[in-house]
Amino acid sequence: MSTLQTAPQPPASVVVRPARADESAHVAWLAALTFPLACPPGTSVATMAAHVATHLSPSAVRGWFRSDAHALLVAVDEELDARADGPTAPLGYALVSLGEPSGDEEQRVLRSVVGPAPYVELSKIYVHPDALGSGVAARLLDAAVSAGAELGGDAPVWLGTNAQNARAQSFYRKHGFEVAGTRTYDVGGVRHDDVVMIRRPA
Repeated sequence: MSTLQTAPQPPASVVVRPARADESAHVAWLAALTFPLACPPGTSVATMAAHVATHLSPSAVRGWFRSDAHALLVAVDEELDARADGPTAPLGYALVSLGEPSGDEEQRVLRSVVGPAPYVELSKIYVHPDALGSGVAARLLDAAVSAGAELGGDAPVWLGTNAQNARAQSFYRKHGFEVAGTRTYDVGGVRHDDVVMIRRPA
């Protein structure tokens, strides 16, 4: 006899909402913590540190707040926030952006598969290691797709993830993404192979 397994659900106190400007340092801290987890095996610490310092610093996060083409979301535990004196570290964060990719490889893939821009990029989605498997990532992804629809209407959503990261690719497939092509991605001056995945409008 089989039993029905349901996806894990985070506590009711965990919500996904737009990030606030006073949470920039907290998001940057989580970005620095989680980015190495998505890098392929063998990536040097120096390479990862260079990428974090350039692209995931508090000033970079503040730039996302100032951009009308970006939406930054955080997953937070409201009960912890209520007990704390000021914002607490988020359990996860996601960044979506509207526009056209800067890379030629991504542009070719998207144009050939879904047509001309604009596109919505799921630029970042990361969860604290302690929250992995809790359902927070799924809730973040659903909210990010909704935020992307607010930015770009029925524009397709795309993302790039490391070609060796089978776990991430499986997660995205469960949420309607499909592999559409490949690209190379620079991490601290080192090139890595990515897959480009697309979720078409419903």
